[in-house]
Amino acid sequence: MSSRRIFISADHGLAIVYFLQSDVVPTLIESGVEVVLLTDDGLKDQITRRFGQPGLIVEGLRIQEARKYSQRVSPTEQWWLSFLRRVGASGRINVEAMTSHVRQVEEEAVGKRRLVMPFAKMLIGLLRRSKWARQTLVRRQMHFVPNLYADLFEKYQPELVVASTPGWRLDRYLLREAAARGVPTAAVVVGWDNPSSYSLPGAPMDWITCWSEIQKEELVLGSDWDPARVNVGGIPSYDGYRKKQWLMDRDEYFKLHGLDPDRKLLGYACSFITFSPNYQNVEALAKLVSGDELAEPSQLLVRLHPNHFMDNPLFAGERAKIKKLADELPHVHLVEPVPLGGELGYYSGEDMPEKTSMMAYSDVFLTVYSTMVVEAAIHETPIVSVCIDNPGGWNQSGKFSLALSEIGNWPTHQRFRLSGAGLEAQDYETLKDAVNHYLRDPQVDLEKCRQFILDECTFTDGTAGKRTAEYLLSVIGRKK
Repeated sequence: MSSRRIFISADHGLAIVYFLQSDVVPTLIESGVEVVLLTDDGLKDQITRRFGQPGLIVEGLRIQEARKYSQRVSPTEQWWLSFLRRVGASGRINVEAMTSHVRQVEEEAVGKRRLVMPFAKMLIGLLRRSKWARQTLVRRQMHFVPNLYADLFEKYQPELVVASTPGWRLDRYLLREAAARGVPTAAVVVGWDNPSSYSLPGAPMDWITCWSEIQKEELVLGSDWDPARVNVGGIPSYDGYRKKQWLMDRDEYFKLHGLDPDRKLLGYACSFITFSPNYQNVEALAKLVSGDELAEPSQLLVRLHPNHFMDNPLFAGERAKIKKLADELPHVHLVEPVPLGGELGYYSGEDMPEKTSMMAYSDVFLTVYSTMVVEAAIHETPIVSVCIDNPGGWNQSGKFSLALSEIGNWPTHQRFRLSGAGLEAQDYETLKDAVNHYLRDPQVDLEKCRQFILDECTFTDGTAGKRTAEYLLSVIGRKK
């Protein structure tokens, strides 16, 4: 048995893709390191069957126990610490996404939380200006270490604990316990918008690897990371796109969804539904294709968002409306993301062939600034961000809504717009013009698209997984 061992926390479906559907874990194992993957307890057997190999051990992450601890032990203080951590980045970076979250929490607050919000906003102002205040907040979180993993630390004696966030989720308890035991910790950045949306670490951290110099700057300037401890390794989850390992045959894919091979394909991925309905976007596109109003005969394939499957009547209601639209109108089709299950939800790698093929075979790909604009750009598919406002937003008292016309200056949204890698449409006629623009000349923005990918992903040769694993290997045994 290897004497070198690391823990990897995979508490989210995207983390499964990042670690297990890339070269990260295989490279670690090939180097002689034994990997103990901690994930949803209910999915241990399923993940072992699919990804099991010598050198990989799958253990439960005890997410339910961690959640109970957050809800039962000083829950009010823990909630406020998490909220302030999320929105408390330095004002030296673009904080538009965090500020929108503050607005959401303020508008949806009830009872004592509403009374505390003015004081919390004062603290946020202090955090935006003071490194000392930010560091004090991170240290304060170490008052809450539930010691849920003592047996696993004693059994496996890891030399490094790696998580898919620096404690932004319930992984914070595992990372805090590692820090309390003196075990070095590292994080990887799984999501494009994570460094500009989730802010300060939820536990003391030693190392982190991110996609690009842009993200590194967000981590260093926004969350006070030591630049010497921030690695730019690219995004392993996207190596498979470069290697075309998930791409289905085009004829097979079109048959799967009953698509017409003689019509152009518009692929729309629902996004941003926490803040705004997407139905108005889908309806506009459906009208364009069903009424043959575009420069070429076209069809629409709509991918629902994972949040459409949450236990939320607003989101479920929109899902039903979109399905009805697809049932009633010609040339409108629907695809649902496939869940991995349990706590990992619909953000999973179970349907990577579906997702890959949709982006690759769309003649124009559309969404609301989703991370999928990056993924579609890798496939060199023309991109339009559809931001048609829905009057009144979600139209429900107590539910915060944000007009899509207001989100263009969120950090990732702004970078997409300024890159020129795609277009934005805020009304029906602009949408029609944008789609026609790319139907007539699919390669008009191709060079800008390629530069956008270099800026955001750094490595475009399918080596990010190996590079990331090599970085994690390099910090094992390094002094904290």
